[in-house]
Amino acid sequence: MCEYCGCQAVASIGELTREHEEVVTLIGRVRDAWRDREIVRMAELAREMAAILGPHTQVEEQGLFPALAGEFPEKIEALRQEHRRIDAVLAEADGPFLTDPGWPERLITAVGLLREHILKEQDGVFPAALALLDPGQWEAVEAVRARLGAQAPEPSA
Repeated sequence: MCEYCGCQAVASIGELTREHEEVVTLIGRVRDAWRDREIVRMAELAREMAAILGPHTQVEEQGLFPALAGEFPEKIEALRQEHRRIDAVLAEADGPFLTDPGWPERLITAVGLLREHILKEQDGVFPAALALLDPGQWEAVEAVRARLGAQAPEPSA
């Protein structure tokens, strides 16, 4: 992930970045499982991603995005819509994925979107937040994380 603007020095961004890195690792594992046609493993990995992204998304949508929406309303709304699409496919890993022959391909499409989404946040949202948010807005982001108790689980080995 990027380190050129210094945004990761901000605790909130550093934590969001760490979570992105965990998810990127899981994306690679999903792709490996897809290649090996290990559908049950794909679902396990999708559930791991969902466990990380649940609180992560709330920190973004309740803390970071509102602070940036006035300046970038269309871009923030597009990111929110991507969250919904990705979350919907990940949630299917708790359902009858084994009987749905289209689910693995939907998951591969969703993790491709997720990888692009992460790059948009890393290269656009986080540097913009560094430049635009005031101390009170950063406190609001931290308050969301504190309220959620959002410590993402470690990815499986």
